[in-house]
Amino acid sequence: MVRGAARQPRTGPASRTTGLAEKPHRRRKSRTEFALKEAMSTGGMEDDIPQGERKTVTDFCYLLDKSKQLFNGLRQVLDNRYGLKRWQIGEIASKIGQLYYHYYLRTSETSYLNEAFSFYSAIRQRSYYSQVNKEDRPELVVKKLRYYARFIVVCLLLNKMDVVKDLVKELSDEIEDYTHRFNTEDQVEWNLVLQEVAAFVEADPVMVLNDDNTLVILSNRLSETGAPLLEQGMIVGQLTLADALIIGNCNNQVKFSELTIDMFRMLQALEREPMNLASQMSKPGLQETTEKPARRENPHKYLLYKPTFSQLYTFLAASFKELPANSVLLIYLSATGVFPSGRSDSEGPYDFGGVLTNSNRDIINGDGIHKRNQSYKEMHCLHPGDLYPFTRKPLFIIVDSSNSVAYKNFTNLFGQPLVCLLSPTAYPKALQDQSQRGSLFTFFLNNPLMAFLFVSGLSSMRKGLWDKCHDYLRKINRDIAQLLTHSRSIDQAFLQFFGDEFLRLLLTRFIFCSATMRMHKIFRQETRNYPESYPQLPRDETVENPHLQKHILELASMLDVRNVFLETTLDDY
Repeated sequence: MVRGAARQPRTGPASRTTGLAEKPHRRRKSRTEFALKEAMSTGGMEDDIPQGERKTVTDFCYLLDKSKQLFNGLRQVLDNRYGLKRWQIGEIASKIGQLYYHYYLRTSETSYLNEAFSFYSAIRQRSYYSQVNKEDRPELVVKKLRYYARFIVVCLLLNKMDVVKDLVKELSDEIEDYTHRFNTEDQVEWNLVLQEVAAFVEADPVMVLNDDNTLVILSNRLSETGAPLLEQGMIVGQLTLADALIIGNCNNQVKFSELTIDMFRMLQALEREPMNLASQMSKPGLQETTEKPARRENPHKYLLYKPTFSQLYTFLAASFKELPANSVLLIYLSATGVFPSGRSDSEGPYDFGGVLTNSNRDIINGDGIHKRNQSYKEMHCLHPGDLYPFTRKPLFIIVDSSNSVAYKNFTNLFGQPLVCLLSPTAYPKALQDQSQRGSLFTFFLNNPLMAFLFVSGLSSMRKGLWDKCHDYLRKINRDIAQLLTHSRSIDQAFLQFFGDEFLRLLLTRFIFCSATMRMHKIFRQETRNYPESYPQLPRDETVENPHLQKHILELASMLDVRNVFLETTLDDY
């Protein structure tokens, strides 16, 4: 199943905006537009934005405000004059919210999630669907249930977990009433939806608590201080992450609405914190600054859940074709491993297996799949060789699979920057029971501190200690950045990608993950418990660097879990 696929063709970065091409009418400027106009003219943005793009932004702000005004007025008109029932007005509002959600999928702009939330929330606050249960029409109740499911997805993406819990309770009551009143065939499916969202909410294995024992809601999107800054003297490339394909096909992994927990975590790792444009532009003191606001464009993402090979290749080709100059395509694969059957006389890019993107009728053994007929290869297996044509442009690959090492055998045929970050192919037995909650490797890339707590055996901690450890982890990331940029033997491909904030953060987290696992006692049992990369990183300068090892031991001491890591004497430091 493919999501986020309705992107219109673009000719460059400018066409990622809303693209409102209608001729503007004579009109009064909205409050949003006035705030934006003032900030653009005084904050230095006006000189940096072409006239055509500036007009698009102001038109969008006007139409956004106008649509809200019109719909607020339309509610009463529809109710009073045209005699529409309240659930019908709610259905209109729900469709508008869904349009905003789909626009988020198309543009990857998280601000549209806030707009979807505002419409969904208004439906709930004004009880537009409250009268549906009084009508003897099961299809109307299904509309209400779908509204709840869509609202929950938006709240999950916005980390509004308190609202999610309330919605889940309300949805549970609605489903119980629905199944009691109507003997329909979809009862089991709706109960499964409840189970999925409950498991999704509880997927994080560590809780951060306030002093009053209330749960702290954490955001894992990129914040302004999230990625380590590039210091003076660091020589890195100027590539920018433009597109990302997030592919999920893991057996028995928690999912909701065709979004596995691994896909969800990687999705958030590739987004900035949502920012309301109008409120940001009208903040007090913003007009006095002379600095130009940084561009906040997120990479565009395709969410591909269990895609067939033809679907996957179609979207790969589309992203490749539309990739702007000096940009990077990221491919994230979270999928079951496909292993070669027997030994092959050759060692080509199709002889090491790969990952299964779409399950079919072949027998699945554990987390791997083996073909019955050894003379044929798995049709929906993505082999390393399948990606060779796309290495003509900068390519950043993350493989989280039991056969991730198949992608160690890459060959860079075209000399473009190419990096593969590869998960461990197995985990210690003590951690294998947690696979339903998502992969540990992806967990480290999404929230390295929480993953560190998890492998250290901690299930909860106080916010004060969390903040202290989080500040120390930022210091670790800064030092990892220095290790990479100062290394004399590192492959230049890593440095080519290091100029982009998202990729820089993923690389530093990957090294932190690898160093942590190499020092952890239960991971030392097998080398396949360690992440790897193509090209290989210089171990003594990165993942086994004594200075980094000292940092990890210090972090473990702060958490009082130093005993689970191997002690290293570092008198020189």
